[in-house]
Amino acid sequence: MNTGTYSTTGELAKHATLILGALIVILPFYVMVSFSLKSPQEIGTHAGGFFGSQQAFLDQYCVKLGNPEADCWRNPAAYNYGNAFKKAPLLRYLLNGVIVTVSIFVIQVLIALPCAYALAKLRFWGRELVFGLVLFCLLIPVHAIALPLYIMLANVGLTNTYAALVIPWTISVFGIFLMRQFFKTVPDDLIDAARMDGMSEFGIVWKVMLPCAIPALMAFAIFSVVAHWNDYFWPRVVLTGSRDLYTPPLGLREFQGGLDGADTGPLMASATVIVIPLLVAFLLAQRKFIEGITLSGMK
Repeated sequence: MNTGTYSTTGELAKHATLILGALIVILPFYVMVSFSLKSPQEIGTHAGGFFGSQQAFLDQYCVKLGNPEADCWRNPAAYNYGNAFKKAPLLRYLLNGVIVTVSIFVIQVLIALPCAYALAKLRFWGRELVFGLVLFCLLIPVHAIALPLYIMLANVGLTNTYAALVIPWTISVFGIFLMRQFFKTVPDDLIDAARMDGMSEFGIVWKVMLPCAIPALMAFAIFSVVAHWNDYFWPRVVLTGSRDLYTPPLGLREFQGGLDGADTGPLMASATVIVIPLLVAFLLAQRKFIEGITLSGMK
């Protein structure tokens, strides 16, 4: 009887902790979406609940430009999302984000899969040392190597280019580690059978291991895309010229200021638009993501 009571109490404590953690994570998204639907006055006074009153408000900036007051009344949601695309070329920034994140992920996969296969299935001298170096590289923070990377790119004239955004991240030690852990779960008999059929090692990587590794690739894709889609630090370092190459996080700088709330609504609307592709991608890949993480941690 006591055991059952303790078990129930433990389950309740676990669920309460998970619910509390979920609320803490969701709160910023709640505020972001709510502010994207409110007028500047409601944002400044924290009034109107989640959706706001959705009553038209007077755009003071429009009045200052000399327009008739009757033409300067705005719907809050339409004003915020309309300005998100008017004040900054948001579609261009989204396109840049897609180009950069997809390019990085594709090249990372092309490099990580053969490396992971060699570390997981091939026998060669120094294999454990190489794997140890991979683990060591996981401990190196990005900020520690940012200055040397920038100097090298500047010396070859690659700053303010897509190459500067992509090249430094094409080798992912995390991707190599994750895929190596997954490949360890693939039976050696499958690889031996492929070798007996006359398949080369590169053929095995792309025709045998790659189809097996789809769950792990989906998991790695989520990590890679989210990290580089949301990256503000590195684009801010290497993009010092035209804003045509700005990625979505850098695009939010167009809305800096506006302490009176005039720019806060469009800023939050822009942030909402930027987050939506990540949420959609995660929901579509959720099952494979969880499966990939689970299988990669089996060995």
